Amino acid sequence: MDDSPTQQAQQGLSYTDNLIGTLLAIFGSVIVSISLSVQKYSHVKLAGTKGQRTFNQTKTWWSGFVFICVGEGANFVSYAFAPIAVVAPLNAVSVLTSSILGFLFLREKYKAKDFAKNHGLAFLGYVVIIGGTYLFVSFGPNSHEKLQAENIVKHIVGWPVLLYLLLEIIAFCLLLYFYKQHSANYLVIILLLVALLGSVTVITVKAVSGMLLFTLEGSMQLNYPIFSVMFVCMVASVIFQARFLSQACNLHDPSLAACVNYIFSTVSAVVAGAIFYLEFQNEDVLHICMFLLGSSWMFWVVLLLEGLHCVSSGSFSSPNTGKTPRSLSHTSPWIWRRASQPFTTMALLFSRTLTDLSPTALWLIMMGWPLLLYRSTWNIQL
Repeated sequence: MDDSPTQQAQQGLSYTDNLIGTLLAIFGSVIVSISLSVQKYSHVKLAGTKGQRTFNQTKTWWSGFVFICVGEGANFVSYAFAPIAVVAPLNAVSVLTSSILGFLFLREKYKAKDFAKNHGLAFLGYVVIIGGTYLFVSFGPNSHEKLQAENIVKHIVGWPVLLYLLLEIIAFCLLLYFYKQHSANYLVIILLLVALLGSVTVITVKAVSGMLLFTLEGSMQLNYPIFSVMFVCMVASVIFQARFLSQACNLHDPSLAACVNYIFSTVSAVVAGAIFYLEFQNEDVLHICMFLLGSSWMFWVVLLLEGLHCVSSGSFSSPNTGKTPRSLSHTSPWIWRRASQPFTTMALLFSRTLTDLSPTALWLIMMGWPLLLYRSTWNIQL
């Protein structure tokens, strides 16, 4: 049976929105990678001088920060147009961009005997990233939903979301208990905490960006309680996520933390989008399998490129030493790769100004945001 003209028009609009969201996400990842390289260049240049200037007194660093804001803004808007499952894996583009810029712009050195091997595998990685991007963008979910406040509420009150939130809260509390009370500073535990917070981030970012877009189109959504709740939860989850990611980079090798965080955060984001926004509800088995194939390619390439970077630069450090790897010891305390969730890169820049947060505060945030969501749904339904 042929599709009706209305269904064909909606499908065409979905493809257009997905394309816009994809291009915005790629643009944002590239801009953030460039800005981080500019800031790293500022740190390297400042480390070679004998002056007393700090990094935040240089124009180069602030120009990089402005570009970070632009890139993160583009990534934020992309969630209003494309599904989470399409936008989240595109953060691998930043790994490709950072790898190229690290060689060209920052002139990172490689040993002569490893040059051909490293760059041959890196070139293969670039090809696989392009192929993987094509697969999960082409075969990813093509849902098109206007995220009004009422629609977001409908997603919240479903039993799959209730079960998902319950399991997420239990897992987060258990991991946080072992991390804080038993000093389980393992990389996997810290990054699982980051990934769980990241799922909250992508859910709230998509809701906030969607309601803002709908408001710009003429239908006011900012006066609904659900918007305020989502915005507060978005800011809180980004701050806590950046704090844990900063601790992971201080205790473990930053490049290893970057690639593992990309995998964990991407998986949690895709699962969150599939459960909360039902992004794969109308997809067939072939499209889901091709999407998973493209995503697995991206995971493999990220591990490959980051592994080559660590081996060539000798930046691996032993866990729990608290020492900064050699490749970053004279440049900056931050990881020079884009974080996997929106606004987390910006928050990482200020993570050292954040004080240590008690387990009680973290538990209240993680368990309190679903309660705030349901409190706001009562107000809308009434």
